[in-house]
Amino acid sequence: MKVTINGTAHELATAASVGDAVRLVTASASGVAAAVNGEVVRRGCWDTTPVSEGDLVEVLTAVQGG
Repeated sequence: MKVTINGTAHELATAASVGDAVRLVTASASGVAAAVNGEVVRRGCWDTTPVSEGDLVEVLTAVQGG
């Protein structure tokens, strides 16, 4: 299925989860947040929350600077 992750089209398996989408764009284990169609998905729910054809997924990473 086709979904948009951070503004770029990606192809995911039909049974893909938010966790699958996150792992596609980052290997970071901390400082990451995800939202699907504008709704934040709690980290504990990433692997059980499915994504659907045409969903807009945003994966945000915290950046430290000064």
